[in-house]
Amino acid sequence: MNATRASTKCFDATTRSMRTSIARRTRLCRALSSCSTASTSRARSSQEAPSFPCVEAHAARESRIRTSMGSSLSTLSPSSSGPEPSYARPNPTSYKVYRHSQPLPLTYGAPLSSFDIAYETWGTLSPAKDNVILLHTGLSASSHAASTETNPAEGWWEKFIGPGRALDTNQFFIICTNVLGGCYGSTGPSSVDPSTGKPYATRFPVLSIFDMVRAQFCLLDHLGIDNLYASVGSSMGAMQSLAAGWLYPERVGKVVSISGTARSSPSAIAMRFAQRSVLMADPNWNNGFYYDGLPPHTGMKLARQIATITYRSGPEWDQRFGRKFRPLPESAERPSLPDGTPLPRTPALCPDFLIETYLDHQGEQFCLKYDANSLIYISKAMDLFDLTAPALSDLHLTSPLPRISPPPLPPSLRASLPSPAHMHYHTSLSHSKSHPPPPNPPPHLPDLAEGLRPLANTPTLVLGVQSDILFPVEQQREVADALRMAGNQNVSYFELGGVWGHDTFLLDVQNVGGAIRGFLS
Repeated sequence: MNATRASTKCFDATTRSMRTSIARRTRLCRALSSCSTASTSRARSSQEAPSFPCVEAHAARESRIRTSMGSSLSTLSPSSSGPEPSYARPNPTSYKVYRHSQPLPLTYGAPLSSFDIAYETWGTLSPAKDNVILLHTGLSASSHAASTETNPAEGWWEKFIGPGRALDTNQFFIICTNVLGGCYGSTGPSSVDPSTGKPYATRFPVLSIFDMVRAQFCLLDHLGIDNLYASVGSSMGAMQSLAAGWLYPERVGKVVSISGTARSSPSAIAMRFAQRSVLMADPNWNNGFYYDGLPPHTGMKLARQIATITYRSGPEWDQRFGRKFRPLPESAERPSLPDGTPLPRTPALCPDFLIETYLDHQGEQFCLKYDANSLIYISKAMDLFDLTAPALSDLHLTSPLPRISPPPLPPSLRASLPSPAHMHYHTSLSHSKSHPPPPNPPPHLPDLAEGLRPLANTPTLVLGVQSDILFPVEQQREVADALRMAGNQNVSYFELGGVWGHDTFLLDVQNVGGAIRGFLS
């Protein structure tokens, strides 16, 4: 009896186990069938031609350029501007042009036979012409640093120029030029070579920062301006500002260097090389001879995207964009399984994250506003910049003597009778914030100090930004340290926080503007 009961229980258990197993198999088959259906559906979807709007945008832009030309490329005359855009130049009546008809000696080659320099001015030139500030631009800026009566559009440093501002037009006469090699009115690769009647293209000579500054001083000579109250510049303009003080110690009263360097670093050179590489890889670049054809707009867009990454900082990207995606249109289909189960958002290979859409927009806005060859030439000049003594010797440049005459006093003090306090005016400005002596100075620091000796008696403001990745703050510290090692007792150094990175010099009006205003006035 007990054996029979045990056998029955065993049979029942076996039956239940079999039923459970069959049920599990049934559910598994159904799941596999559902997965198979979904896979088949997805396979059909994957067989459809993929769409890449970001790639199609390049083709659409090229089509618009061709259409805007109004005629075939083959019918363009040598004197025609072809499809090359106007580079968003300021209205021609809003800037002046100085034409230098004499040859300009160049650092790396034969003299440039003649050249034009576009410039704009703000404020009133004093009768003695001793209140002049020369403002140097960054890589791609025009001479339009601030609005004028003839051109009311905002300039690239609008909030820093004007009555009571950093560059106070109540006191100073400000001159800003488009650099030699640029495309906003000054002679550059897109300009017509007088010997051929065609654009220079890459027959244009390789330039140095020194060449750009010498061209600016030709303009000053033309205007009858013997001395500058100050030379002011940010980014590449900071290089020019230091170069101006180095070349002409007796003519430059003060130097302001913001987010710049006295020696291009390998990391910055690498970044700019990457930009030039993607630009030159654009088939439209055609070794620089594209002025009678399509400009390398795709390469320029990619180059600008790379550059934009170096202009801001990671913490700012986190604050502004985080890991958010671009919003999808209401009409967009929501991915789901055949049974209606929703699937995660399908990632796009084109710009999808907000940070990607921002970079895409920046590149799109820039790619037809600036000449590709100008970008190549000017960025190369930045790479070549090096004020260490060995580098200067390699260029056969003889270091001038430091200035002998005392630095200028601000107009507000010059108007009053001399006092003993005037003798200590510049010394009292010399200070350092957040910058202890370097525990492990870079090996090139002594050579940089030796190279900067012409600036030993020139009051200098050095401004750095802690979040700057293009010109890291260590490079600003190097400039301040090297100047002091060279004997300069009038160095003012400020180090700014914030998350704006390299573009701080464009955005932080309160701190950047305040430091400049205090140093100059």
